[in-house]
Amino acid sequence: MPEKYTDNARAALTVLMLANRAVLNTELTKEHKIKLSLAERRKLIRAGLLETDESVRPFVHEITDEGISWCMNNLVDGEPPSRSGPQVRLVFEVMRRVVGYLQQRGLLAEALRTGDLESLIRQAYRALATAPQDWIRLARIRPKLNGAEKSEVDETLLEMMKTGTVHLAPDSNRSALTDADHAAAVRIGGEDKHIIAIEES
Repeated sequence: MPEKYTDNARAALTVLMLANRAVLNTELTKEHKIKLSLAERRKLIRAGLLETDESVRPFVHEITDEGISWCMNNLVDGEPPSRSGPQVRLVFEVMRRVVGYLQQRGLLAEALRTGDLESLIRQAYRALATAPQDWIRLARIRPKLNGAEKSEVDETLLEMMKTGTVHLAPDSNRSALTDADHAAAVRIGGEDKHIIAIEES
């Protein structure tokens, strides 16, 4: 018989799958109202669905490949949350059918793991940065944006710069620039910008 998990644990796994990155325990609590108990966390870890770094505070959670697979199956075969009303159950059934359609055509993973372009840029940056406000080459960011058009990415980057927390700059070491760096650059004020730094929010 398949292992049963609480609504709370199921929700936590789904949030982690959609985030597609490591998530602070405080983010689960504050932004998603999910309080993952010690028992729930340990059960998911033992099942190989979740990895939690408990050596830091707050804890950092990350879903495993097995956890992602479990979430995909749960979206198709799982039951609605306990004590759901009729409207919730109907919405859940509609979602089940849509998810099943996407899964049969191999589109489910792409549909669920793809956010808006700004979110994808920030997500790619976080995955590549080794320190806060680390300078990362745009040539390393662009391949992680699900094939988004260069013009669309450029426009999004320019909008992100207006927040004052996203910075684009030229690489001062021009001799180190590759063809990929030149192709990935954003042209601003007659100057190519090759690297990006994003301040933590």
